[in-house]
Amino acid sequence: MSTGSDDLAAEYVPKLRRNLEDVVLDFWLPRCLDDEHGGYVLSYDETGAFAGNDHKMLVTQSRMLWLFSRLSRSDVVDGDYLDEAELGYEFLRDEMHDDEHGGFVWEVDRTGDVLKPRKHLYGQSFALYGLSEYYRATGDEAARDLAVDLFETVDDAAKDHANGGYREYFEADWTQVTEGTTYLANIEPDWSPKESGDSVLDPTLKLMNTHLHLMEAFTTFYRATGHETARARLHELLDICTNTVVRKDRTACTDKYDPDWTPRLNDEDFRVVSYGHDLENVWLTMEAADALDVSDRLFVDLYEALFEFSLDHGYDDDRGGFYFFGPLDGDATNRIKAWWVQAECMTSALRMYEATGAQRYREVFEETYDFVETHHVDDEHGEWHSGVNDDLEPVGRKGAMYKGAYHNGRALLECIETLESL
Repeated sequence: MSTGSDDLAAEYVPKLRRNLEDVVLDFWLPRCLDDEHGGYVLSYDETGAFAGNDHKMLVTQSRMLWLFSRLSRSDVVDGDYLDEAELGYEFLRDEMHDDEHGGFVWEVDRTGDVLKPRKHLYGQSFALYGLSEYYRATGDEAARDLAVDLFETVDDAAKDHANGGYREYFEADWTQVTEGTTYLANIEPDWSPKESGDSVLDPTLKLMNTHLHLMEAFTTFYRATGHETARARLHELLDICTNTVVRKDRTACTDKYDPDWTPRLNDEDFRVVSYGHDLENVWLTMEAADALDVSDRLFVDLYEALFEFSLDHGYDDDRGGFYFFGPLDGDATNRIKAWWVQAECMTSALRMYEATGAQRYREVFEETYDFVETHHVDDEHGEWHSGVNDDLEPVGRKGAMYKGAYHNGRALLECIETLESL
């Protein structure tokens, strides 16, 4: 185990870079590029063969646009990925944008014919994230205009001025959906037998998950544009993600809330802590605070307590890595180690090591990444396995409705940059 920051960077930067370039990017490129219709085809089995679903869903299309744009702004990898980003941007703009009502539809077929026209803010947040990063990479003023229009459409249609935060689920014309089936799954396990599906969930609920990703998107949008309303909204989202969604008696977050932010805790299915979201929240709120010129020292006690809960209840001390989720008052019950959970937790641990110098966070980063390198990385077929079960067997597909290269690609890039800054 490393003895200092220089040694840590010397040991792990080459591993992370190989993982990003040879394992992740080499898997997706050119495999995911739809040169005929635009956008990205993302459904692949464990060997990398096409798995039969060529539909294009807003979240993952936008995430891939974000990644290729972000890579183009970084010197972590050689060359740029602007052609790959442009392919996604043009498909989003031309095929998924609702020119009549504003915003973006949830899902289209491969050619762009609309399959699901409703609008969930979870999807809109990733569209804003991708568009904002594309503008930062290219300086394309049309992309900036589209991002500004999306932000203002969302803010006009969905802002809950009475209770704070945002209403989340709408018809194509931005009429709020108040009953029925939603498009957004709870915590979609991409190793499940189904490729995708709708979730029966009260559509009037507010979700931590949605507001976390709104904060993520507003951070990048504000950095890209300096939009003053976005600054005010980002302050509010920072408050929500560091206070409202945190159960103070446990210092862990829950996901489901009534419109007035009363936590839904009577249902045992809602008394759940998602360790990946809690620790993703740590480093994303660091990013939001930085964009707002707010010291993240204000939140260190919270970050340490969130980490303590996840390490006590959701971490594998023997083998490394984080489990998927567990109850608010107990240990992990879903003991799959999902690819995205490892990605977010190793990023967060490294950021905490950078912020505090505490050796425990460095150890968690090393142990989690070593688990990924040993058990998630597929050197034969490429990419990371969706999950690893308690018997250390890989489960799930390489690409699916919610699984692209966003979580692990971003984590590898962010960790390389953090280590180089150390």
